[in-house]
Amino acid sequence: MAKEILIVEDQVGISDFLRQGLTEEGYSVTIENSGDTGLIQALNNPFDLILLDWMLPKLTGLEICKTIRKSNKITPIIFLTAKDTVQETIAGLQSGANDYIKKPFSFEELLERIKVQFRNTVEEKPQYNLGPVTIKTDTHQVFNGAEEVLLTHKEFALLEFLLKNKGSVCTRTDIIQQVWNIHFDYDTGVIDVFINGIRKKLGFTKDENYIKTIRGVGYIATDTE
Repeated sequence: MAKEILIVEDQVGISDFLRQGLTEEGYSVTIENSGDTGLIQALNNPFDLILLDWMLPKLTGLEICKTIRKSNKITPIIFLTAKDTVQETIAGLQSGANDYIKKPFSFEELLERIKVQFRNTVEEKPQYNLGPVTIKTDTHQVFNGAEEVLLTHKEFALLEFLLKNKGSVCTRTDIIQQVWNIHFDYDTGVIDVFINGIRKKLGFTKDENYIKTIRGVGYIATDTE
């Protein structure tokens, strides 16, 4: 059965171009040109992937992405946008997007990004612990002791990756490839922002920090403070 892709894009030229290219690649494509109708489609149909523009009539792509994630849908979302500052990239990823591709882009690059998302398989995952912190991957919850800590979709994925590799150094390249599924030169400074956000939400301090920076290399999660 063909993979179902929803495209929410208000520029008809772009959406028609994507429809033709993706259909030729064997995908089934649905297009919505407005944010409100795009959100309705995303929430009520089992799409395999969503390509989402940022600036849309009625609702922005950012609002759509946040709403989809609040509904606990885990459908992969790739932003297609002309917004390209570090702050905007971070905002897009923090909203729950799996990837972020800047306009103008090549169809071949987009196709590879889509294939990466489809290669990710859903599997049974255990519970992980780090000092007083517990993450439950089946319910997508994080606890510091008995208190639940709310993380964004991408913060959770980053913390989970660090805990899966607890005691080992996770390089910046490993993180950007495994958590963001980006396999090309990319500004890994985005990672620092997410790490600092996780530390703050978990209440880690300079004296009690279970996620350590390995300068010039990456990060390590360890139970040793």
